[in-house]
Amino acid sequence: MKKVVKFGGSSLASAEQFKKVGDIIRAEKSRRYVVPSAPGKRFSADTKVTDMLYQCYAQAEDGKDFSKLLSDIQARYNEIIEGLELNLSLDKEFKVIKENFEKKAGSDYAASRGEYLNGIIMANYLGYEFIDAAKVIFFDENGHFDEVQTNKILSKKLKKVDYAVIPGFYGAMPDGTIKTFSRGGSDLTGSIVAKAAQVDLYENWTDVSGFMIADPRIINNPKTIEAITYKELRELSYMGATVLHEDAIFPIRNEGIPIHIRNTNAPKDKGTLIVEATCRHPKYTVTGIAGKQGFASITIEKAMMNSEIGFCRKVLQVFEDNGISIEHMPSGIDTMTVFVHQSEFEEKEQKVLAGIHQAVQPDSIELESDLSLIAIVGRGMRSKRGTSGRVFSALAHAHVNVKMIDQGSSELNIVVGVRNHDFENAIRALYDIFVTTKL
Repeated sequence: MKKVVKFGGSSLASAEQFKKVGDIIRAEKSRRYVVPSAPGKRFSADTKVTDMLYQCYAQAEDGKDFSKLLSDIQARYNEIIEGLELNLSLDKEFKVIKENFEKKAGSDYAASRGEYLNGIIMANYLGYEFIDAAKVIFFDENGHFDEVQTNKILSKKLKKVDYAVIPGFYGAMPDGTIKTFSRGGSDLTGSIVAKAAQVDLYENWTDVSGFMIADPRIINNPKTIEAITYKELRELSYMGATVLHEDAIFPIRNEGIPIHIRNTNAPKDKGTLIVEATCRHPKYTVTGIAGKQGFASITIEKAMMNSEIGFCRKVLQVFEDNGISIEHMPSGIDTMTVFVHQSEFEEKEQKVLAGIHQAVQPDSIELESDLSLIAIVGRGMRSKRGTSGRVFSALAHAHVNVKMIDQGSSELNIVVGVRNHDFENAIRALYDIFVTTKL
């Protein structure tokens, strides 16, 4: 068996955490390829190294003296090196970083050094080969990830290496310039390496014991999801669940490689297994409940709109022309409602309203703000009758007024719209009826 193991910033924030990681990796010889993040927070008031690097580079870009902050960053790494009792110096690396900051090498370069330096330490600590991600992960001239080129070069490289450390979060443009993924991109690097190495399992180690059924900031000690499909994960990630970078599933989705979310601080916990499909029956009707706040709805009413060819297309064109993405679009015979991010819409609302009037001449347009969308997701809903009824019942008992309900054709999710002030109360009510009482 071969595994890729990715460790998040909190798992590598200190020498003590590094030792936990070392014990985990050495416990199984199958853990052959390691993808580290930059050091995260050691305590709640601490600063992540990536944020320190951004701050340091901003000073360099403004022509200010950044030597003090760069020295503080090096001290963070030296503290880890000393705690691990390694015979290692990063003086040369920091000299190069200083020179490149002075040359204005770019904020992507600056941010990537967190993973790069942690990768060097990790490789030295484990006795693994260090592979600079800039040599094996590529972006095209437009800054988009080049999957074909990356897989070709990285696969060839890993066939020759039994044990290696590949830093997460970054790669290189065609001219060699460093380019980063979005924040949390080390998850994506782990998937890319897993595909290239054709491993049996991708373990993603973090500071929680897997995906929770609901947000622990709202639900006290929510249950952990034991197994979840890629489709369910996409639905929950899109609606705010943030344990894993939502793009991390794409490189390995068609390879049949599962992702296992594990807790560095509780390695014996089962965690959450993410798979393409599974015969395992879910413990509860729903797999997870997640949501986002801050939406607005635009309800367009026009008699006989259902017989007017192109009506919806014309309305949606107005939003597209104004650069506004659409979240949901429930409709009736004479009405259609468009849900959008309120912050995006407010700046252009009058322009959008004028555009809709010009495009379709509606009888009326009604706006509503301060709304939330909550997704109830689960493959178990397909075989369970009356799920929508239980959703309405739970929300009614909690005195939550439902502004919208939309069930996907896959029967995998139900999305409800509520007012922002009812958001947390609604999630508690849904968790209670589907998990606490197991309906």
